[in-house]
Amino acid sequence: MKVFHSLPLTEKLVNPVVTIGTFDGVHIGHTKILDRLKKRASNINGQSVVITFNPHPRQVLFPDDDNLKLLSTQQEKIELLDRNGIDILIIIEFTREFSRLTALEFIRDILVNQVGVSELIIGYDHHFGRNREGSIESLKEMAQTFDFKVEEIPAEEIDEVTISSTKIRKAITEGDMHTANAFLGYDFGFRGIVEHGQKLGKSLGFPTANIHIPEKVKIIPQKGVYAVRVTCNFQTHKGVMNIGYRPTVDNSPQLRIEVHIFDFDQDIYGKEIGVHVVHKLRDEQKFEGLEQLKTQIGKDVVAARSILEKA
Repeated sequence: MKVFHSLPLTEKLVNPVVTIGTFDGVHIGHTKILDRLKKRASNINGQSVVITFNPHPRQVLFPDDDNLKLLSTQQEKIELLDRNGIDILIIIEFTREFSRLTALEFIRDILVNQVGVSELIIGYDHHFGRNREGSIESLKEMAQTFDFKVEEIPAEEIDEVTISSTKIRKAITEGDMHTANAFLGYDFGFRGIVEHGQKLGKSLGFPTANIHIPEKVKIIPQKGVYAVRVTCNFQTHKGVMNIGYRPTVDNSPQLRIEVHIFDFDQDIYGKEIGVHVVHKLRDEQKFEGLEQLKTQIGKDVVAARSILEKA
């Protein structure tokens, strides 16, 4: 997959069949749209093209809204779309200036003159342009003027995408990874940088990687203990993760993400690792002391190993 981070493009596309959207998470609802995109492109010997935006439009239009939580970062989205076999990804920088383009300007100046769209696959309720003035009806009119085809995605399929996204976010915030991963079509994950901690886990016999996630809008699972898979140095390992405030230790004012990687002894401070969340084992809880905490961590490790062997 070729990725373009700006316009104009540096090469001419071949019969591009285009769809537009945020594609957050690139879940099973999205894959139906992407499969249709690829099929239409194949039918006309063209290229499948996804146009998306960075940052997310809501971050620009509502900068004070802290409620936005995304299933995927830009890099994760790129990898997911690549995995889905898309030919071309165009990432348009979303700015206030861009948001003021009229529907006509967006179609004429970007889709037609810069991308060279042959066919556009779009949702029934899609609105675009300044103040969302562009509708599917006006889009079809402009398609006749500028000589490209429009295929409208049925309402039930768009609703399925919306429902899937809502259910995934709800499931993750509730720690229901079975539901979240089923709707995603893969195990939910995140990346983070390993930072120095207090080395308490090591003193208990369970050294942990303390993870900092730079992207503040990345959604994080509910507090608790999870069975996870960890990617590090191009290898995958099993592990157990705690998300919470460490009530037994110090009642940390900040949410902490700590991962104990099984059978692992490498210096990874400052490195980026990936965590794929498979199953929630239990809620975070306060124990009477460190010995009780150590005993419970041992039980968590046994439980996580068992689950990960079967998953």
